[in-house]
Parts: sequence; structure tokens; C-alpha cells
Amino acid sequence: MENSSSYSEQKSDSLEAGNGSEFKVHVFSSSSELLEKLHEKWSSVKKQPYPAMYSSTFGGIILDPAMMVIPIDDHMVHRGHGVFDTAIILNGFLYELDAHLDRFLRSASNARISSPFPRSTLRSILVQLSAASQCKKGTLRYWLSAGPGDFLLSPAGCPTSAFYAVVIDEDFSQCKEGVKVVTSTVPMKAPQFATMKNVNYLPNVLSKMEAEEKGAFASIWVDEEGYIAEGPNVNVAFINHDKELLLPLFDKILSGCTAKRLLELASKLVEQGRLKDVRNTNLTVEEAKGAAEMMFVGSTLPVLPIISWDEQPVGDGKVGELTMALSDLLWDDMVAGPEVHRIPVPYVQSNPSISNYRG
Repeated sequence: MENSSSYSEQKSDSLEAGNGSEFKVHVFSSSSELLEKLHEKWSSVKKQPYPAMYSSTFGGIILDPAMMVIPIDDHMVHRGHGVFDTAIILNGFLYELDAHLDRFLRSASNARISSPFPRSTLRSILVQLSAASQCKKGTLRYWLSAGPGDFLLSPAGCPTSAFYAVVIDEDFSQCKEGVKVVTSTVPMKAPQFATMKNVNYLPNVLSKMEAEEKGAFASIWVDEEGYIAEGPNVNVAFINHDKELLLPLFDKILSGCTAKRLLELASKLVEQGRLKDVRNTNLTVEEAKGAAEMMFVGSTLPVLPIISWDEQPVGDGKVGELTMALSDLLWDDMVAGPEVHRIPVPYVQSNPSISNYRG
């Protein structure tokens, strides 16, 4: 069996050699031939980045990366009719799964997608999937789709909705270096769609690409009224010169689970006298750019210091002391916080199978 690099070279050579009518498309004669080709792709991968996936269309957990697929006629694929959410796996614990799962189901309701399972079953599947993956550090991502059925606009022809989930084995650590940001010129989504975590992320992708092209980490969205909104897939927070922690209101943007947890934990700094206040509020661009400290807030960060915005320093242009204090609070909560926020993953020696969840 050839490695993936030689496969890629063969594919590239065949595309270059074939021009127009000269190019011949291979027809797979059997499912076994196709599966062999899929396995060939993964044969040289040293470490499997996706140790486990769940699919309600298959009715169980998949450990073979070659089979981690979804149907092409799934309405999430060709119509974007789907929602998703995530959770962190850290040191064998799922962090803030329940908060993310609640938001997930709110998004599904707003997208008019009914879950094929009750909440308790969704939660059980995600915990068992994490256990089957044997992953101790990474992310858990999951989707609810209108489901497969046809290529029409309406989901009326879909027999049932679909639930997918995957564990991603990835390393992350507390962010201590500051990054640069720019103001996005890409229009942000309307509140109806920005407040639900749906799969239509084209504006987010273009916003991120715009920032990278300008040598920045990410962009900041400003709404039509001139107030600060959010980053492409993270919330943004500020500490003004009065020592107040300020986050934009969640009425037009996604309500970040990590951001809400940060607001709760930040009260400790208020009690210590290091912060004066903690609140959500409208912030103009002028107010935001005049802040003493600025940061992104998101699941895998959990806090990322921002030191420059549109080529101008934020505060003194250095990572803020209070930013790192907030980062420490969140990281400590992820590592050793209350059990209500950290669910132990019941790892087992043999991988469990999941089936017959419906009902």
C-alpha cells in the first residue's frame, strides 16, 4: 500500500496530464475498492487526529477514520441547515458540556431542527464517545442536521434529523502571548443568525482570512449601530482604565459559554479589589480602542490577550496583568474547578459500542 504523499502525487499527476476530454474519471467498481482507497489515504498518518466519531445514520461510534463521513444529500451539507457546538476534553474531563449542550439545543430550536434523541441521550452519547476515543486532551464537536433525504430546499423530504459528533485529538495550553487584531470589513450576520451557532460560517471564515492577510490573528466585528460585537468565533472582552471588565451584550451575537463563565469567575477579582465591576454593556469603537486591556475569550483559549488593534497598541501594548489574572481563573476552573462544570470521562480498556439509542 502506498503512502498518502505518493497518492497525492499520483492524483496531481493525473489531473495535470488530463486536459479537457483527455481526462478520464475513475469509476469505482465496488465498495471494497473504494474502502481500500480511503484506507490508503490514512495509512501513512502517524497519529490519528480524529480517534472517534458518532453518527446517528450509522447508529453507533466509528473508530475507522476512513468511514467518518456524512451523506452528500444531508441538508446540512448542501443547504447549511444544521447547528453545532463544542466542548473541551482536558485531563480526562469534559468541561462545561452541559452549558454547551443547552446552547446547542437552543440553536437547534431556532433553526427548526428537532433532535432525534432527548437531551439525556445526546449527553450520554457524547460522554460514551469521549470514552471510546481514549482522548484525554482535545475537543468534542457535535452537530444536529435536518438530515439526509434529498437535494431540495425544504427538509420535508428528510425522514429524520441527524446527530453527528467527533472527538478531535489536539493540544492546547494557556495563552500567554498577545496577538494583533483588525476591524473586519466583512459584514456580520444578522442577529437572528448570529445568536444561534449554525453551520453557516462563511462570513466568519472570510473575516478570519481577511485578518490573516493583514498579518493579524483575527478580526473584530462592529455592528451597524457602531457597537463592538465579537470575533469570528470568539467573544471579545475589555478592561477599561476604571478597572471594569466589560463584554458586549449578547443580544446580537453568540452567547459564549466560556465568556459567561468568565463573568462568574471574575467576581473573585472584584472581591479582591483588583476589579471594580464586571458587566455586559454596549461599547463604541472609541471606548473599546481606549481600553487598558483587551482579550478574546473562547473554549480552547480560554483567554487570549490582544496587544494591538488596527496597528495601534492596546493600552501600553503589552499583555495586561488583569488579563492574565482572568486567564488563570478560567484555566484553573478547567483543570480543577467544581464537578458541576467538569464531567469525568469513564474511559474503559475496550471500546464500547453504541446502538439502539432512538426512543
